[in-house]
Amino acid sequence: MVRARATIADIAAEVGVSVPTVSKVLNGRVDVSEATRRRVEEALSRHEYRKPVGPRSGGAKATASRLIDLVFHQGDNLWSQEIINGVERISAPARVGVVLSGLGGAHRPPQEWIDDVMSRRPLGVLLVLSGLDERQRHQLHSRAIPFVVLDTQGNPPTDVPTVGSNNWNGGLVATQHLIGLGHRRIGVIMGPSDMLCSRARVDGFRSAHDEAGLPWDPSLVRWGEFAASSGYHQARELLERPDRPTAIFAGSDYVALGIARAAREHGLRIPEDLSVVGYDNLPITQWLNPPLTTVNQPLREMGSLATQMLLTLAEGRTPSSTRVDLMTELVVRESTAPPATT
Repeated sequence: MVRARATIADIAAEVGVSVPTVSKVLNGRVDVSEATRRRVEEALSRHEYRKPVGPRSGGAKATASRLIDLVFHQGDNLWSQEIINGVERISAPARVGVVLSGLGGAHRPPQEWIDDVMSRRPLGVLLVLSGLDERQRHQLHSRAIPFVVLDTQGNPPTDVPTVGSNNWNGGLVATQHLIGLGHRRIGVIMGPSDMLCSRARVDGFRSAHDEAGLPWDPSLVRWGEFAASSGYHQARELLERPDRPTAIFAGSDYVALGIARAAREHGLRIPEDLSVVGYDNLPITQWLNPPLTTVNQPLREMGSLATQMLLTLAEGRTPSSTRVDLMTELVVRESTAPPATT
């Protein structure tokens, strides 16, 4: 027997409040006591309440603002700007505004942010390198506010729409390139070890060695942040070793910038003394000296695809696919060369 879907009136009767009070909670209004809000939220979650959505519902689509919320784990760099450009490629022609939020390095937005979103009632939410806990996911579901995760920080539930790129392949092709040039001591300076993309890129690095029948040195694999400062400090340690690597695979183009500074301070030339491969293919990399060999991650395309997926969900339709990984490829420039002979 199929259980009937709970209505707002059912929720109100169960909690012992008025229908307008439940409606206020659903709409993110602040004129409800915290205790009442918590009881209503618990009932909404218990009944898996979801506001009707779709072109015939007259629900979320009729009342939602022509906005999407774009949330970055860290939003103050050129990497984020590439994604923003991709988002605007779709949102601007659709006459949809974009509200930007940065989490200052956190991977989960605070509850205050969720409250603001529910009050703002956007068409949907796009989360970059961040995600929602179970309670937050239900809060958005119950308000018929869809969300898409771009470049997942971890492994989200199977019903969460995601757009990413093939990070394992990126690590593989970067390392294969260096091995093909003759490098046998290859260092890695990656982002945080708790991020799925970091682990996948290092897995690709390992697989390239396995396929070539070559050993890899775990002590040359360093974890840090996707930042120039992290690349600089980690590279200084690697380059001070008597058995220093002849090449380094950087987890991002920003990390590669830090590696380049550390190499200069050690009197090493790129690529004559040290080869460096970056990751992301930010536009600035072709103007560096030397221009950076890097893995192209299609950030603009990822932003555009995730936005199109989000707008499709906001219309009450099902996207053709809700789990997408775009291809990565190596862009060879002048920062890599065969190792110097000794």
